[in-house]
Amino acid sequence: MALQDTDVFVRLERFYDALPRPYARVEDFGGLVLFVREGEGWPYYARPRIGADTPSAADITAARQRQRDLGLPEAFEWVHETTPDLLAVARSAGLDVLLAPLLVLEQAALVPDLPVQGGTIRFLDPASPDFAAEVFAARSVAQHAFAGAPAAKVSAAQIEADRQRLATGDYYLTVVDSPTEGILATGTLMRVGDVAEIAGVATLPAARGRGYASQLTASLARRALTEGVDLVFLSAGDDDVARLYTKVGFRRVGTACIAEPAAAPL
Repeated sequence: MALQDTDVFVRLERFYDALPRPYARVEDFGGLVLFVREGEGWPYYARPRIGADTPSAADITAARQRQRDLGLPEAFEWVHETTPDLLAVARSAGLDVLLAPLLVLEQAALVPDLPVQGGTIRFLDPASPDFAAEVFAARSVAQHAFAGAPAAKVSAAQIEADRQRLATGDYYLTVVDSPTEGILATGTLMRVGDVAEIAGVATLPAARGRGYASQLTASLARRALTEGVDLVFLSAGDDDVARLYTKVGFRRVGTACIAEPAAAPL
């Protein structure tokens, strides 16, 4: 039976709230909850607190000040359909908001796993002796794809944190590996119970147009389904990227809002 969108949004809220908690402490600012990562890894965000009223501009200002005090990015995330009034509030509080298409997998429409041109898709093994080098290569691909620069040095603590997350079975890191060119594309999947998010799908600019992003996404989704997940979702950077994912088997259900401070005028 197909999931109803209203059920999807409730489940997504629970996912977003639960995902950071094993690795972060929680601080409340009115209608917002700020997740402060403890240990190595990417910093988290502030988002609406489940069951609270729409956060106010004052809540956002307080959370931003706390993020600055902690040396964290001033990052906020929420689902527009769940907290629709927050968009105007965030903009009034000086945030730029990216409206990212939010898509969920239609399981019957998931494309089959197919060979990829010039490489193979591999899930990284935390027990592999090459794990550290592979993680660094995957991070370099993502950094280059998203920011146009190679990754900074990856510390031993970061490598160990990734190893421990992969060992839980709730976090997957996959790559397209070429025997002649090395790692060309990467993607991750994060799971909480029977809900999982695909994120960080990236391909080196020189390797684009070979279908790597599509097949990585399909492989991650299929792996999640075999592990008992029944809701797989992702956020696309824009409508063009969203159309790529619809060809894999996803459909748009809403909008993910990703906010940061507005750039100062020149």
